[in-house]
Amino acid sequence: MSQAAAAPAPAGGNKKLIIIAATVVLLAAIGGGVAVMLKGGDKKAEAAEHAEKEAVHEPVYIDIKPEFVINFADKAGHSKYLKCELSVVTKEPEIEKAVEKHMPAIRNALVLLLSRQIYEDLMPNEGKEKLRADALAAVQEVLKAQTGKPGIEDLFFSNFVMH
Repeated sequence: MSQAAAAPAPAGGNKKLIIIAATVVLLAAIGGGVAVMLKGGDKKAEAAEHAEKEAVHEPVYIDIKPEFVINFADKAGHSKYLKCELSVVTKEPEIEKAVEKHMPAIRNALVLLLSRQIYEDLMPNEGKEKLRADALAAVQEVLKAQTGKPGIEDLFFSNFVMH
């Protein structure tokens, strides 16, 4: 009889073992599900961050207004004038605001640059391209001094008339 009484005890122990094993499996499954859900959430956050970065990479064109009308000279010292319209491009939204904020300093740098030109030097396309590169550098220098970074990627003439 004592052996018969001893026999049910292991069966009860097996039930406890099965319950513990089932609980461990259940907790592992729940943990795995939570991990998958969190990983999916990370992917959504990464996708949103990626979309935000992509939006930042869209170029924004900013017109430098009003147009420039500048007196300058030819090699013989005769008075000439230059009328031009400029636009700059950036992919950083905060730079767009900085350009607007620092427009007087940007325009000053461009007026000084444009007025130093020589008519004959601007006649060939190479002269205009050099002026474009110099104007870009002038705008970038102003922004770097004011914001700590150049911010402008390119500069374009949308109108260029000399007489």
